[in-house]
Amino acid sequence: MLLCDIGNTTYHFYDELSSYKEDIKLFDPSSIKTKIFYICVNNSVKERLGLLTNWVDLSLHVDMSRYYKTMGIDRIMACEAIDNGVVVDAGSAITVDIIKGGNFEGGFIYAGVNAMSACYKNISLALEYSFNFELDLDKMPKNSRDAISYGYLGLLYREVSSYGMQVYLTGGDAKQFAKLFLDSQVDELLLFKGMKNIMKKANLC
Repeated sequence: MLLCDIGNTTYHFYDELSSYKEDIKLFDPSSIKTKIFYICVNNSVKERLGLLTNWVDLSLHVDMSRYYKTMGIDRIMACEAIDNGVVVDAGSAITVDIIKGGNFEGGFIYAGVNAMSACYKNISLALEYSFNFELDLDKMPKNSRDAISYGYLGLLYREVSSYGMQVYLTGGDAKQFAKLFLDSQVDELLLFKGMKNIMKKANLC
């Protein structure tokens, strides 16, 4: 079973044994002849894949009545991976979604680490610091780096923790946020697990 998560820059493949990535600009999807189940947030690539019969778009098999119309398909698949908990996908943007009893309860979108760092830098070069993910959020900061970190990370931490549920971390900055959410579970394959669950519901496997 070959799965693929397609973003704006890469094809991310997973085949049960390993995962690997291919560059959007360099990879030719027609070079693969076996059946591939995929999700895609890149509209130009999605149009191209629509012409290839062995590429199966899993977004067509999602019960969208459980979500909202403009919700990203990658975010939906992460939600489909669990029955109860808070999914924090720490990528270019940070998405936080609450799942209870297998139902999507809602969520929000927060600026990603790089985006927020750029915001502070744009305000003043004096605020150009990396975030301290090992910050003690029970103490008010007494230096600039921790003050910036507290303002950014503290708000997110308290909001996520307020639900009192298991936290699942995925995305490029998941391991960084694991330093903050000490009892969280880091799962880099969470999205692919959601894809497999959708396939089972749709009798595709």
